[in-house]
Amino acid sequence: MKFGRMRRRVGLLGGSFNPAHDGHRHISLLALARLRLDEIWWLVSPQNPLKPVAGMAPFAQRLAGARALARHPRIRVSGLEAELGTRYSVDSLTALSRRFPQTRFVWLMGADILAELPRWRRWTRLFAQAPIACFARPNYSWPALAGQAAIRFARWRVAPARLGGARTPAWSFLFVRKHDASASRIRAQAQP
Repeated sequence: MKFGRMRRRVGLLGGSFNPAHDGHRHISLLALARLRLDEIWWLVSPQNPLKPVAGMAPFAQRLAGARALARHPRIRVSGLEAELGTRYSVDSLTALSRRFPQTRFVWLMGADILAELPRWRRWTRLFAQAPIACFARPNYSWPALAGQAAIRFARWRVAPARLGGARTPAWSFLFVRKHDASASRIRAQAQP
């Protein structure tokens, strides 16, 4: 915990991590620096409801791969969603907020996720539960900023430096050096 603040600030990066890659680590390190977070928790999903089971590596393998890649004392890799029995991000965030009431969570995502967010279960509730930080990604940033989620919550967009202490709903878009790593591309390259 840092002096001058009562609550610790934790960024949550959820996903399949199928496999974990340098792009995950890249935005985690940027979030620590730019959003003044104390830690980042990678929430490895047992099974993303929007992704097919076919082609999904076993949960234990994805968890181990994420742990091997994180390599940072302030990035924690977790299987909490499996432990909590939650399937949807909104439910995971609710459960985590109850379990860790003295923690201020900030939800982290790439621009590709902001664009698809309206497909998520109770997606507008996610904005009410935690500030959201969205990171630029090649080919996704401008479509995401013109998409339904960005338009609906446009008046609650704040500067990244204010995000960690902002009242919800609040979100920021961070135009940062883009990392082109993609789990789907990594899987495709691994195919014989």
